[in-house]
Amino acid sequence: MKPSTLRIGYRYRPGRLAPEYDALVIGSGMGGLTTAAILSELGWKVCVLEQHYTAGGYTHSYERNGYEWDVGVHYIGDVGADTRTRRMFDFLTDGKLQWAPMDQEYDRFYIGDKVYSAHAGRQEFRDNLVRQFPEEEEAIDGYLGLLKQVGGALSMFGMGRAMKPWMRTVATPYLRWKTPDFMFKKTYDVLSELTDNQDLIAVICGQWGDMGLPPKQSAFMVHSMIARHYLYGGFYPVGGSWKIADYIIPQIQKTGGEVFTYANVEKILVEKGKTVGVKMSDGHEIKCPIVVSSAGVDNTFNYLLDEAVVRDAGYQKKLKEVRPSVGHLCLYMGLKETAEELGLPKTNFWIYPHNDYDRALADFSESDDAEFPVVYVSFPSAKDPDYLNRHPGTATIEIVAPAPYDPYKKWKGSTWGKRGDDYEAYKAELSERLLRHLYDKLPQLEGKIDYFELSTPLSTEWFSAYKHGELYGLDHTPERLQQEWLTPETKIEGLWLTGQDILTCGVTGAMMAGVLTTTAMVGMRKISPVMKKIFG
Repeated sequence: MKPSTLRIGYRYRPGRLAPEYDALVIGSGMGGLTTAAILSELGWKVCVLEQHYTAGGYTHSYERNGYEWDVGVHYIGDVGADTRTRRMFDFLTDGKLQWAPMDQEYDRFYIGDKVYSAHAGRQEFRDNLVRQFPEEEEAIDGYLGLLKQVGGALSMFGMGRAMKPWMRTVATPYLRWKTPDFMFKKTYDVLSELTDNQDLIAVICGQWGDMGLPPKQSAFMVHSMIARHYLYGGFYPVGGSWKIADYIIPQIQKTGGEVFTYANVEKILVEKGKTVGVKMSDGHEIKCPIVVSSAGVDNTFNYLLDEAVVRDAGYQKKLKEVRPSVGHLCLYMGLKETAEELGLPKTNFWIYPHNDYDRALADFSESDDAEFPVVYVSFPSAKDPDYLNRHPGTATIEIVAPAPYDPYKKWKGSTWGKRGDDYEAYKAELSERLLRHLYDKLPQLEGKIDYFELSTPLSTEWFSAYKHGELYGLDHTPERLQQEWLTPETKIEGLWLTGQDILTCGVTGAMMAGVLTTTAMVGMRKISPVMKKIFG
């Protein structure tokens, strides 16, 4: 495969732009692409502007030295049956994206010297937990009961986000009535009312890395969303995660729209309180009265808008109520044997030093010499049945761990690939520490790594333009989720928001945010035929 194969999108040049567009979308992550695709279904001509060399945001893949890795889609849930999530993916990709199931044991948790697992299927998940904690059957059933209650409440939460302010005011009593009190409690507080077994709580929260906050800080709403999402197992996109954007882009192009790469937006232009377009880093201005930002709340209000515009719209104070999520390390590895030859599973490994996740994260935040609070291991080439057709005789592994931004500030502003010997030495030390976790669980791999490279929060900043290297946008605390201003419609006429900051984290969260944004933009009457086409 040629290196350019994964570079999807059309390289930006001012001369390649259409004379006019109905909407501009900043960022080609899942929220931006979903918004653009639905608008295109409604007949809009949409221009998506992506600053990276390839489209897809955290769904993109990249190649190096004959290997290929995803950068954010390690597994997706809720797509193995005719679910709303699956129907949404089918619509966006014209039914072309296929999904491969992972192993029945899709997640394995190493907690200190104990090992637990999560099994696919609601009953199987429940029975497996009971086998591991036979004395906690009542607590386990109570927990699954809470997850069942959350389903409707999550829909109500999303509906409230899409409403216009006056509608939300009128509907607030109903929305609150439909929202259980525990939704906005901290995860640990909810679970500790069911059980005092710290190992059980740790296993239930074993996927906290999927939102970046441990149980004593995270909102139970987001925990439950993730737990429900994976209750029927994990799946991987056949052909690699880059196929998601590759299949969506034609949907945007069919009405004359386009997805441009190397398209760095410098400023959202606002005149007399109204959005009038964007200014590119090359100085070219694209005029359009509707701009949708999928670049994140921090980027949008702190970097893409003039300070006076933000102040006049009343956002300066509001921005102090939220904070960026944690950054991450990712060690990408390539091996000269296949996943089958190496004995690599289709199971994710979650490795923890002990069962107090919050203390582990606090210790690591104070000193990066402390143990990693979590080490996540993914085996993408084992998950993708098409991988060997693209890269025969090889395998890939990825290791992810949290990484607070502060230790990397000394290199802020430096150029990717040219950050100096001290930075490379620091990365080498971190890589060796991560590799020790891999060899401890799969000793047959020692000496088999042909190639590896480590990304840091600075890599995220460089390629994804998140200024703090954050992985999940805004931290998913109870306080953040109750910020009523985090909605698709902003107080700046013509400026809209989409992506994980207005709903919840992850690829599916950003995708559903795209649905909410489009609904808020055009209204229920106009969006109804599209929703009927998607969901029946």
